[in-house]
Formats: sequence, structure tokens, C-alpha cells
Amino acid sequence: MDNAKMKITAAGLQKLSLVDYPGLKAATVFLPGCNLRCPFCHNAGLVLGGEEDSLTQMETVFSFLEKRRGLLDAVCVTGGEPLRNDPREVIHILRRAKDMGYKVKLDTNGCFPDRLSEVIDSGTVDYIAMDIKNQPLKYPMTVGISDFDIAPVMRSVQILVRSGVEHEFRTTLAHPFHELSDFEPIGRLIGGASAYYLQKFIDSGNLIKGAGVRGFSDEEMNEALATARVYVPSVKLRGL
Repeated sequence: MDNAKMKITAAGLQKLSLVDYPGLKAATVFLPGCNLRCPFCHNAGLVLGGEEDSLTQMETVFSFLEKRRGLLDAVCVTGGEPLRNDPREVIHILRRAKDMGYKVKLDTNGCFPDRLSEVIDSGTVDYIAMDIKNQPLKYPMTVGISDFDIAPVMRSVQILVRSGVEHEFRTTLAHPFHELSDFEPIGRLIGGASAYYLQKFIDSGNLIKGAGVRGFSDEEMNEALATARVYVPSVKLRGL
């Protein structure tokens, strides 16, 4: 793909992250926009969109990555939701990073299974992290879309489990959206996953709809862990 024809711009670039790619020093590229409206999303600006002059051209991102070769280990492409964009452009970004010698990670909400398959088949990604927002019956409430269809998410789960690509699923636990009883159906949904993380909600102060949202206590996090572990033995906690 000709770089000059790319329509994607970056909503931000974190020049060093020690948490976005497990065990590696990474730069994180944020792509703007998302198809979901999760009330507890910690970055409303990325989801809802910002000022055009705040966006960064991808060539600026590539230039930074070129200069950090040998100093950073990995590149994470996140959002928003990266796969709401033209998958050819997303693959181009991933391939550019991989060709520079970086390990490449993609974050996704799982709503675009066909595009996820394209990325996997392209061989441009080393690690994929997919959000599991909640148990199936509570997805519409949790993602802020009353008529949400979970079928594509369930397809993405199966694609990822069977892909052979290193991956993780993750759920951010927040009241009033999650209850301890939710983690049995979630565990059944992602049975066979190589890794599952329960993330403690922390209020960033920039939520889509923050009123009344609060995180689980450490005790509740451990109870959810015990429930999910029946189905995904590798489940771990983040944020405690």
C-alpha cells in the first residue's frame, strides 16, 4: 500500500510502555474511534473522537519507530477499536512495524471477526489481546448499545482460540455492570483460551458515563478469579 494513500491517523503515541506487551518494552499507537460506547471506558476522547489537529500522521509514528529500533522491543496497536478501519491499512501498519524488527501486538474488542481473520492470515501480528466485556446476556448493557449482536464477538473468540497466535482475553471489572455470577458464563464462553486477565477498573476521570461506576474490591477480584479459573486455568489478576 502507498503510504500517501493511507487514511488512518493516530490519536496518540505512547513512546514507552512496560505493561502493554507482556514482558517487553513497547511503544503504543492509539487509533481513534470505536463502534462501542462502554460507559466505563477510560478514554472517552479516543472513542468519541477529538479535534482533527490533534491527530498524528502515521509517517510521524513510523519515523519515531525507526529511530527507536534496538531500544524498544515491541509495538502495540490499540484504540478505540483498530479493526473498525480498513483492514488493509491496519495490516500495513502492523507490517511496517514488524519489518522494523518489532514484536507486534493488536488490541481488539472482537466485533470484526472477518477483519481479525485477515490480520491473523497476514502473519503481521505476534500477540492479540481481545476484550470480553461481559457474559453474553449482559453485553448490550455493558457496551452501551441496546440492540448489540454478540454473535461476531463469539466468532472472534473461536477464531483467536484456534489461531495459533499468542493471545489473551481480558475483562475490566466494574460495578454496576459486573457481578461475581457473571464469570461462570464468561469462563464457558472463552474455554480453551491460553490466557485470561481480570482487570480492576480504575477511574481515569475521562469516562464516557462515569456516574456510579466503581471498581471491584480486592476480595471480589479474587472471588471472580476463583470462578473463572474453573474454565480458564491460566486466569490472572491485573491492577491490584
